Amino acid sequence: MNKPIKAIPQFANEADERAYWETHDSTEHLDWSKASKVSLQNLKPTTKTISLRLPRHLLDSIKVAANARDVPYQSLIKVWLQEKLHSR
Repeated sequence: MNKPIKAIPQFANEADERAYWETHDSTEHLDWSKASKVSLQNLKPTTKTISLRLPRHLLDSIKVAANARDVPYQSLIKVWLQEKLHSR
């Protein structure tokens, strides 16, 4: 026996909607048994362009390391920053 599906309420703003979903289960409003899988292949994380000044010798060393790994140096910098952040 299926539970009756409740209507999703209208929200005045995003903060109200966030507060609602923090305290309510989506199964009250959706029949997840009818859901289908979706592939978001082209979804990319949002990026922000920054300007970073590095000594030339440091940048040259990074480029050499990136070339040895056959990756763009900007990508290698991002990987190293992410690894350092997670190692703390």
